Amino acid sequence: MLTKKKKKKLEHEQELMAESEYAIECENLVKIYKTDQIEVVALQGLDLQVKKGELVAIVGTSGSGKSTLLNMLGGLDKPSAGSLTVNGRNLLKFTEEDYMVYKRNTVGFVWQNNARNLVPYLTAVQNVELPMLLQGQKQRRERALELLEAVGLSNRINSRLDQMSGGEQQRVAIAISLANNPAILLADEPTGSVDTKTSDQLLGVFKDINRTRGVTVVIVTHDLRLAKQIDRVVAIRDGRTSSEIIKKSHAEIMNESKGWDTGDAGEAAPEEVSEELVVLDRTGRLQIPKDYLEALEIKGGSKVKADLDLENERIYIHKAQ
Repeated sequence: MLTKKKKKKLEHEQELMAESEYAIECENLVKIYKTDQIEVVALQGLDLQVKKGELVAIVGTSGSGKSTLLNMLGGLDKPSAGSLTVNGRNLLKFTEEDYMVYKRNTVGFVWQNNARNLVPYLTAVQNVELPMLLQGQKQRRERALELLEAVGLSNRINSRLDQMSGGEQQRVAIAISLANNPAILLADEPTGSVDTKTSDQLLGVFKDINRTRGVTVVIVTHDLRLAKQIDRVVAIRDGRTSSEIIKKSHAEIMNESKGWDTGDAGEAAPEEVSEELVVLDRTGRLQIPKDYLEALEIKGGSKVKADLDLENERIYIHKAQ
C-alpha cells in the first residue's frame, strides 16, 4: 500500500509525464567506466530528443556508445554526468527504489540474445505471463494471449523455445516486453541473429506496436538496411550524436527544386531519398565524420586548429595553415 508521501510523489511524476512532449531527452550526457587502472569514456556529451510516440533507430559502429545509451535508458546503468530525462523524470536523481519502479512500469526491453528474454522450458504464453505473475497482475492469461496475437503468434501459444524459429522466439520476447504496458520500448539489435526476411517481419511488428499502441520505440542496430526502413535515424560516433538521416518524399524534393527542369509530366516520379545532416548541440558543437577529417589531413584525438569561413550562409572548414 502506498504511503501519502509516495502517493504524492507518484502523482507529481504523472503530471511531469503529461506536461512533456518528449519521451526521452539527453543533454550533454556522459558515461565513464572506471577501474583501478583505466578509465573509459563511453559517452562524451551526447544530445538526443525523442518525442512521445516516435519510432527511432540509433545506429553506430561497435564501441560508438549506442548500447551504453540504451542500457541507461532502460535503467540498467547509471549516467555519470549531464541530463537524462525520461517522461519528465531525471534519471540522475533516481534512488535504487526509483530505478526498480522505473524498470517495472516505464520501459520494456528486447535483447538480441533470446536466452535473456525467454525461459526455455516454458511455453510462449507462460513466458509472457511470467512478468505479470511476478507483479501479481490479474487476468494474466487473457492479456498474454492478446499480446501474442498482437505479434502474430496466436497459433504458437503452447510452443516451447526449442519448437520455435529464431524469429518466433523474438516475437515472444517482444510480447514479454509489452507485458508491463510500457511507455517506451527499447530493442538492442533485435534482428541481429535472424535472416533478412525475418528481420523485415520483426520490424513490421515494431512498427505496428508503435502505430496502434502509441508506444515510443527505440531500436539500436548496426544494420543500415534495416535502419533505412525507419523514418528517423540517429547516428552516434565516438559517444556523441553526430548526424541524423532525413528522408525526403517526392513532393519535398520537387518543392526544393524550384526552377529545375523536371522533364515531361509523364516521367516517373523520383524515389524517396535520404540526406544525412550533421547535428549541432546546444553549445554549437558538432562532430565531423572521421573520413572528412582524414581528407583534410586533420588529426583528431586532441585539440586541433582549423580555419573557418562564412560565405553565402555556409560555413567552410579548412586545414589551418
